[in-house]
Amino acid sequence: MTQNHHYDAVVLGGGTAGELVASGLARAGRDVALVESHLVGGVSPYFACVPSKSLLLSARRGETWEAALARRDALAGCRRDDPAVARMAEAGVTVLRGRGRVTGPGRIEVDGTAHGFDDLVVCTGGEPVIPAVDGLADVPLWTSDEALSVPDLPRRLAILGGGPVGCELAQVYASFGSQVSLVEASGRLLTAEAPFAGEVLADALRRTGVDLRLGAAVGHAGRKDTGLRLWLSDGGTIDADRVLVAAGRRPRVAGLGLENLGVAVTPGHGVPVDETCRVPCEADGAWAGGVWAAGDVTGIAAATHAARYQARVVLSNLLGRRRETDYRAIPRVVYTTPTVYSVGISPVQAAELGIDLRTAGYDLAATVRAAVEADERGRVELYADRSRGLLVGAAAAGLNAEEWMSEITLAIRAETPLSMLTDVVHAFPTYGESVEAPLRELAADL
Repeated sequence: MTQNHHYDAVVLGGGTAGELVASGLARAGRDVALVESHLVGGVSPYFACVPSKSLLLSARRGETWEAALARRDALAGCRRDDPAVARMAEAGVTVLRGRGRVTGPGRIEVDGTAHGFDDLVVCTGGEPVIPAVDGLADVPLWTSDEALSVPDLPRRLAILGGGPVGCELAQVYASFGSQVSLVEASGRLLTAEAPFAGEVLADALRRTGVDLRLGAAVGHAGRKDTGLRLWLSDGGTIDADRVLVAAGRRPRVAGLGLENLGVAVTPGHGVPVDETCRVPCEADGAWAGGVWAAGDVTGIAAATHAARYQARVVLSNLLGRRRETDYRAIPRVVYTTPTVYSVGISPVQAAELGIDLRTAGYDLAATVRAAVEADERGRVELYADRSRGLLVGAAAAGLNAEEWMSEITLAIRAETPLSMLTDVVHAFPTYGESVEAPLRELAADL
């Protein structure tokens, strides 16, 4: 097969990470191709972050469903990627429409057309996980992609999964009038985070009208004359008109041809990367460049801001400026009301890693800001490593926590001494004041 063109770099996947790497390389003078079979921009602007946060804001404002849809679709660009493609062209990136598959060292096919490359950057993102539930494939089913793009407002909606996506969409649809039931087998929401965070959020969802079925798994699904029914492991049932699967996402690695470079890829797992986001492969040295990966496809941190971070690391290394990743302070946010914000090591992770944590917390109800806002929901907890005397993690549940917890993220990343943190002055009245007492407590004990 005749080779069409040889590029300095081919970026496989045009989502958040792919766009950033491709445009950065092109602006630095590299000949770059971006391969995308769907929408340039990835899921974040069209089917994830942007539409979900828009709907959550509309729900808080009390807007009608029709107004919320209009705002959501306008912000998502009506799911047209013309502006994104134009940005790539302006940066000097060649956009190749189609599915890309690596055929060997330095070679890739895009819908049957062969191209050559020096460096390959894999940014193919992730895809929803559909649990193996008997009968689930035979009932009306959504993933978050459909839930955040179609105009339907189901009368009865069953959500499978109590993670960030499930919780956000439960609050959205319940706020607009759907009868929402959320099923989470583990027994609590946000199982990877501090227990209090899931408890605060569970209370908030119940207040919105969400029926939480915690500690029960779906054993079987089936159609009824009107709608569908889910049979649960605890003997209960749920009748609904539609099921929304929010059981997590997995890296999209199938069909990329990475095995032709000797890259060890396991289905359901991320593409392995080192501290520079370079992918170890047996074919290293077989051609001029190498293989790199960034974003959800690595399976390290499934968030848009994490994808951007890894993309900047890849870009720096490809331009000859060595840079290594540091994942100690990547925020994890659930944009419900109240917001749940976590960063660094959680109590769950500390137990798994054998880290001895010292915990100090503070209820937001004790702040003057809570009285001013007439909303006493929430709490903040800070976690310090006893052996090092440094902050290593934090969690907060409260209004706009994603804004006022950023200083703690910086403190963890910079390993700021507790003595310095206790000397920080916060504006009054703010929720940010809530970190002062736990910081003093930790400083006195460590």
